[in-house]
Order: sequence, then structure tokens, then C-alpha cells
Amino acid sequence: MTEGARTVDEELLSIGAFAARARLSAKALRLYDRLGLLAPAHVDEASGYRYYRVGQVEQARLVALLRRLDMPLARIAEVAGAEGVRAAELLGAYWADVEARLAGQRTLAEYLRGRLSGRNSEMYDKFVIETVDVPEQVLITESRHTLADELPTWIGASLGRLEGAARECGGVTGAPFVVYHSEVSMESDGPAECCVPVADEAAARAWAGRHGRAWEPGVRVQPAARLAYTRITKAQVAHPQILAAFEAVEQWVAGRGLRTAGPCREVYFADWEAAGADDPVCDVAFPVR
Repeated sequence: MTEGARTVDEELLSIGAFAARARLSAKALRLYDRLGLLAPAHVDEASGYRYYRVGQVEQARLVALLRRLDMPLARIAEVAGAEGVRAAELLGAYWADVEARLAGQRTLAEYLRGRLSGRNSEMYDKFVIETVDVPEQVLITESRHTLADELPTWIGASLGRLEGAARECGGVTGAPFVVYHSEVSMESDGPAECCVPVADEAAARAWAGRHGRAWEPGVRVQPAARLAYTRITKAQVAHPQILAAFEAVEQWVAGRGLRTAGPCREVYFADWEAAGADDPVCDVAFPVR
């Protein structure tokens, strides 16, 4: 045996011995190598045999556990490559995303079960419908034709721009909201209109004049109105499960002999980024008379 081979034997473990230490199969280790998640410490050029260091055992076990969380390969590599608190933070961020997705899927499953079973009324009974009187408001707005899958990104960006612009218009005076002037779905593109109430109409119109070419903003005065609304969680905001909330409000309005007096809206009263999946964030509303 050559000196190099004796060094390999003394410092490294064969793939079989390492697999036994790590409580994994040699097949899994070959897969991790191929995916770029755990490379051998040494590969014999002549035989192609893989050798691992004892210190890689914990990393191998970590990769195996992260894969059981259905974590994407890129994020596994990121967590496995970090240390201590940073690795824990990365894992926590991933799991928060998973829980938010599961909450949305759970709400969607409930919505679909209600539809498929014909228990729409029972499904609507889960929503508490109330009314509120909203005073006249000066609004700065952005409008866009958009499909449902593009809507969340556009709403976040648009409301962010408008809330920033509100500083030039006397400040924000109420919760921002989105008005749907026509259906927004995977087949219909609205338009939708993002609105932020502001204090100073003259300043708002001056702001719109300065930014008109770049933003295509709008300024209008929204008349006072009575809204019928239901409050929903962050998980329920996702399309299409939010449709159940709109339908519940419509059913309530019709059942009390009222009529809708304008397009529906979503009123965002909470900090979206700070909210959890089950936290109330939005009122689904219709103007009524």
C-alpha cells in the first residue's frame, strides 16, 4: 500500500463505513454528492471510491433531516453551509413560509369542500358580517389590468408607492384599500385600483401633476358610504379562497333586502409583513344602500 493510500485509510472512512456512522445508505450519500449537498472529502482517481471525514457525519445527518422537511436543494445547501444561530434563522424562515403556505392550502381545501358538497350556506356562516359608515375621503390611486396570479405582487408594490407618496399629500388618513372595478381571476384582468386616503386634496392633485407621466396616478374624492364587510385572515386573502368571503357578504346583503352601491373592495388595516397566517389583516367589503 502506498503512503498516500495509508494516509487515506487512516484519516478517512470508506463510503460504507461512513454510511453506517451517519445512519444513511451509500445510495443516499451518492445522491447528496450528485446534488452538490455533501461532497466526499476524497475520491480515489483510479477506483472512483469515495471517502469521507468523520467530521462530515453531522452534516450528512443534517442534510437528511432537512430533506425530510421537503426543503428545496438550494435552501438545504444554504442552511448546511451556515453556522449556529444563522443556520437556525434560515431554517426558521423556511418553516414560517411552509406554515403560511399550509394555512392557505387548508383554507382553500375548506372552500373547495364547501363548493363540491353543495354546502355553500354552511361555508358562508363561518363569516361574521357587519356594517360600518366610512366618511368622504380624498384618495390617491393607481389602477392596473392584472390577472389573479400577478395581483399580490402588484398590490404590495402599488400600496407601498402610494403610502410613500402620501407624505407629500398631508399624510395617510385611513386604511389603504383595493377596489375591483371588474372581476380579477386567472381569465379576467380587472381593472383593480389601489387607493390610499390622504389629508390634503390640493397637495394630492399637485403631487399627481408632478408624477403623472411616470406613475399614471389618480386623485379622486370618494363619497361617504356604508360598507357591509367581513374580516379575514392573511391565509384567507389568497385567491381563490377569498372568493368565499366575497360571496358570504353578497349573500348577507341580498338576504337583508339591501343592494350593492359600487364595486367591492379589500381594506388592508394591518401590517402585512408582521402578520401571521391566522392573523386578521383585511376587510372584504361592498358599499350598500
